[in-house]
This record gives sequence, structure tokens and C-alpha cells, in this order.
Amino acid sequence: MRKKKKSPIFVFAAIILAMIIGSISGTDATLFGINLYNLYDTLGKIFINALTLVVVPLVSSSIISGIARIGGDGSFGRLGGKMFSFYFGTSLVAILVGLLFVNILNPGGHIPPETLKSYSVDEIAQIQQHISTQEGHKITEVFMQIVPANIVDAFSSGQMLGLIFFSVLFGYSLSKIESSISTTLLNFWQGVFHTMIQFTHLIMKVLPLGVFCLVAKVFATTGIESLRSLGLFTVAVLLGLGTFMFIAIPLLLKYVGKVKPRRHFKAMAPALITAFSTSSSSATLPITIECVEKRAGVSNRICSLVIPLGTSINMSGSALYECVAAMFVAQAYGIDLSFSTQFLIVLLSLITSVGVAGVPSASLVAIIVILKAMGLPLEGIGLFVAVDRILDMCRTTVNVFSDSCCAVLVAKSEGEKEVLSREPSLDME
Repeated sequence: MRKKKKSPIFVFAAIILAMIIGSISGTDATLFGINLYNLYDTLGKIFINALTLVVVPLVSSSIISGIARIGGDGSFGRLGGKMFSFYFGTSLVAILVGLLFVNILNPGGHIPPETLKSYSVDEIAQIQQHISTQEGHKITEVFMQIVPANIVDAFSSGQMLGLIFFSVLFGYSLSKIESSISTTLLNFWQGVFHTMIQFTHLIMKVLPLGVFCLVAKVFATTGIESLRSLGLFTVAVLLGLGTFMFIAIPLLLKYVGKVKPRRHFKAMAPALITAFSTSSSSATLPITIECVEKRAGVSNRICSLVIPLGTSINMSGSALYECVAAMFVAQAYGIDLSFSTQFLIVLLSLITSVGVAGVPSASLVAIIVILKAMGLPLEGIGLFVAVDRILDMCRTTVNVFSDSCCAVLVAKSEGEKEVLSREPSLDME
């Protein structure tokens, strides 16, 4: 029997309720002697801590099991180079597009920093000074963190760059040892990954409550002013996703793949609709494979390798969103970021997007990683979580479309003649 999917209506209801109650209660209202603002703050922090709790095991197990599965595949060599070039190239383009729009619109600049009571003006100044004084050493520091001296210390302190580097090498090395030994280890890491996915699902069961507290806290301090900033943030993300999906990727299909972008949009329609409604590229995976293979005409040899791998590591839409979200938090708290610091956010968005699980709201975990690495306030997530659900649906759609385009381009580069050679039907079954 299929598991019934939880309706997002509860999350949307929690957001609307939080906007109303937060604006009415303000920061001084009490209930049974309990300050409501402090209650929002405490429960919101507990929810963020719960999300942070899954970061290390989820990211490490995802990368190790994914790399180990494909590292020993004899067909991976040449195709792997093409796939990774597309994955990282398009993700970088997506991030830069998002960075452009968030700098132009400056959505966080419409939230007065002094109204964000989690941090005082002096504390914000200290964060600004710390980031400014460290700019000259940040790039060197980031690259030093990639290869940690003590992996146990890196895991315990949540140094994601070292964790990702170790996980990639561990997964690749795992694919090269005797199968009798590697099978046991691979099963272990796959077990950890699936367990952490279930762990994440458990946390997501209280998502409406967590979202309510985070949003109510923001509206208790900023009131209706938050709507303007949220609107600009939403516009920045949607403009970025739209530019990437309807301009950048189609140009690749037309001039590199020599295929008609319109045909590919038509072929992928069922998968895109499923991705939008479920907010999960993992849940959409079977439909994505069917669309790419049956409707777009990509061979099973390429489709079966490119699409599952892309679902794990090709998260262009999520990477764009993470960059815009981190910049939004910095803008909201009045923290000016230099070009070199923004470059680091781009780099971190590119790296952390690799470890994002293909489940709803998983990007929140990656955003926490970026905020923590940059020294930005983690509570800043509450500033945009009210619109995260609808934007999650949009960025998941972009992720799935990007994966399918990679399969088409790789297939065309391998000389396949049937790729989008005929007009796909409108049949959505």
C-alpha cells in the first residue's frame, strides 16, 4: 500500500496563522505568564537544532554511498567527465544568476536590523568586523578546511568542506576494494543514508510547528514590514530560477545539444508537474527516468547512469536558492559583504548543493551549513521560511529539468540519433 503524502496545506496554514498572531502579539504579549516572543524564539531554535542534527550523517552517508556506487562502474569514465562538467558548470551559472538578482533587488535591506532582537546592534557590528578582518584569510582558510588534519574533529565541529572532501575520497576508495568487504561497508552507509532520510521525515512532521514559531517570531518584531522584504526575496529567487530554466538551459540545448528546447519541455512535462507538486526530486525519479528515456529518446545506458546520479548531486535550483538565502540574511542584518566574501558564498553554495537530499525542504539544512561557515546568524532562516515551501516546489522543478537536460546533452555527445528526434505527445499518463 502506498504511503499517503502529507499535504502542504498545514504548512501554509501555519504560515498565515503565524503572520497574524505574531503581528498581534508583538514582543510583549504573555499567555499564562509566559512571554510569547520568548516561546517562539525557544521553539524555533529547537527546530533549527533538530535540522542541524542531521547535517553531518546525512551529507556524509549520501556522498559516500553515491560515489561508491558509481566509482567502480566501468562505463563511468568518459561519461563521468561529461556529467560532472555539466553538473558543476550549470550549478555555477545558476548561483551567479541568483547572486545578480539578489544584489540588484537587495530584499534584505528592507528589514531594519535594529528590529531583529536575536542580535543586538553591537553583536551585528562584531559579526561585520569579524567578517571584514577575516576577508584576507578567508579563501586560504576555506581551502585549508577542505583537507582537515583530523577528520573526527571535522565531523564533530561540522566542518562541511572537510567532511565532503573526506566523503568523496572515502566513497571512491570504497569502490576500489574487494567486493566482499566493500559490499558490507556500502550497505552500512546506504543504511545510514536511508535512516537519516527517515530521521529527516520525522523532523518534517513538526514542520508546521517549527515554521509557525520562526515566522511568528519575525512578524512579532518586524510586523507587516516583513511582507515587502519577503516579496522581494521571492521575486529575486523566481527571477533567478526563471532565467536559468527558460534562458540559460535552453541555450545549451539549442547550441550545444542541437535539439529544440520546446520539444524537451514538452517531453518532460509529466516529470516537471510531479516535481512541482511533490517538492521531491527523489520521489519524481521514476517519472523523470521514464520521460527522459521514453519521451525524450535517451538510451537506457545513459539515462540509468545520469538521472539517478543527478538526483543526488546536480541541484542547480537548490544551489541558486542557497546563495540568495545567505545573501538575504546578510542584507537583513545589515552586514556588508565584499566581492571576495560573496565569492565564498558562491563556492559554499556550489559545494553544499552536492549533499542536498532530494526531499522537501532539504535545502534548509544546506543553508544552515553556509550561514554557520560564514558566521552569519542561524536565526536568519526565520526571515524567509514563510515562503520556503512554494519556492521549494519551484527549485525542485528546476533541479529535475536540469538533470534531464544533462542526460540529453550527454546522449547527443555520444552520437545518439533518436534524442528528441520527434515531437513528444501531450499525453501525461
